[in-house]
Amino acid sequence: MKKSSFIKFTNKGIYCVPGKFYIDPWRPVDLAVISHGHGDHARWGMKKYLCHHYTKPVLKHRIGEDIEIQSLEYAEEVNINGVKVSFFPAGHIVGSAQIRMEWKGYVIVFSGDYKVDDDGISTPFELVKCNEFITESTFGLPIYNWLKPEDYSEKMRTWAENNRENGKTSVFVGYSLGKAQRIMKSVEGQGRIFVHSSIAKLNDAIESVGIDLPKYETVNFFENYKETKGEIVIVPPALLDSNVIKKIPDRATAICSGWMQVRGSRRWRSADAGFAISDHADWTGLLNTVKATEAEKVFVTHGQTAVFAKYLNEIGINAVELQTIFGDEETGEKEILEENNDSE
Repeated sequence: MKKSSFIKFTNKGIYCVPGKFYIDPWRPVDLAVISHGHGDHARWGMKKYLCHHYTKPVLKHRIGEDIEIQSLEYAEEVNINGVKVSFFPAGHIVGSAQIRMEWKGYVIVFSGDYKVDDDGISTPFELVKCNEFITESTFGLPIYNWLKPEDYSEKMRTWAENNRENGKTSVFVGYSLGKAQRIMKSVEGQGRIFVHSSIAKLNDAIESVGIDLPKYETVNFFENYKETKGEIVIVPPALLDSNVIKKIPDRATAICSGWMQVRGSRRWRSADAGFAISDHADWTGLLNTVKATEAEKVFVTHGQTAVFAKYLNEIGINAVELQTIFGDEETGEKEILEENNDSE
């Protein structure tokens, strides 16, 4: 007897039928299996959450301390109504996980968001072979090809050093969860690192599970912001062009986002530089991953779904474009940055 899929795509999210749970649901459900802590994948209102150990404090910080939550190690297996569920590293951010589901010998993997290059902070991506693979496609176009982490780190450090020599403060703009920590790692040892309070709170959550982050200080824009002169400051995209960031003396601003690959720093007139750093896989990473899973069927979610699914079918991989309401933090960055540009 031929084995077949055991998931359904509903108005609440991706549903595991025999397991009776949802994966990263966008509406309240009884049991939500969560891939990572970004707001488009981990939402408020679930009766119970299941995630990786590293994601647990992030969910408590973002959703509420009183939520009912169970957490697992990578590769640890739990049986949910006969479905074997386990998490494997997605490499996206700290605690991010691919969700492996096995029922009657048939394996489905939900990738969540993922990247294949080791950033030095997140647990590196681990390939999981499966019958069906649900992949993101945020940067699913051939124009997106990232530098290796050590290469973009060198560029960022050189930029910061040049700013210091010219008496300028290096202000890096990046999303509070994932991107900010990568920036910290990239410029570690280049000077004092100051972060916005929203980043500091998430740093606390990450460090609470034993993950070491570079030394940093929290910038208080009412008290110690003058101490940042000639140093490094990291802020979330929402602060770009705000009165808060304008308090930083003699600043040079760099946007850190995958969108900078094609748009360039000059797309947003307030930026002095741009670094194409993404927590998502580029075109090659996506394509190589899909092929390596050896999946018989691939579902393509959020991002360049139509283009990526079409290409996969053209090269002989059975792919289906899947409409979800997942966004992603980089799309959020893009919208914020464009809004700031349009308001000038």
